[in-house]
Amino acid sequence: MKKSIPLTILIGSVATGTPVYATTMTVNVEIPRLNVAEYHRPYIAVYLEGADGSVAANLSVWYQQKTTSEGAGTKWLPDLRQWWRKSGRSLKVPVDGVTGPTRPVGKHQIKASAARLSGVKPGSYTLVVEAVREVGGRELVKIPLTIAAGKSASGSAKGSSELGAVSVTVAP
Repeated sequence: MKKSIPLTILIGSVATGTPVYATTMTVNVEIPRLNVAEYHRPYIAVYLEGADGSVAANLSVWYQQKTTSEGAGTKWLPDLRQWWRKSGRSLKVPVDGVTGPTRPVGKHQIKASAARLSGVKPGSYTLVVEAVREVGGRELVKIPLTIAAGKSASGSAKGSSELGAVSVTVAP
């Protein structure tokens, strides 16, 4: 019976298209409280960049969901400049499981399942968190990451204005 368990898992992995080395990723993003006269929630893009600089996986994009007198929230997605140039302009938003509304001040967690990371192969990557705020600033936080089959990885960084602490954990 024990011999059939690995075979069942392997067949299940091949049948679903999920690589045997698939991982899960948890990203923690802090949006700091800013003492400013006019505060707007930031637009934020969280993505995994390959060693060649291309987007390996879009993990989350937060933007204004409702249309206001100033237009649809998607109008300002190009302000997330790095993400927009590499991936955003080719996406048709909303993207199920990726896009969502802006978040308030505080700590937020993103969990990416093995299915979302199915195209991510072992190698060197950079977790990128980009934030931009109307009547505010822009900030990019990058965390280098090595993803290896069957191994855990983690990293952290701290923003200086629009972002607080950012951390990532990859589990096999």
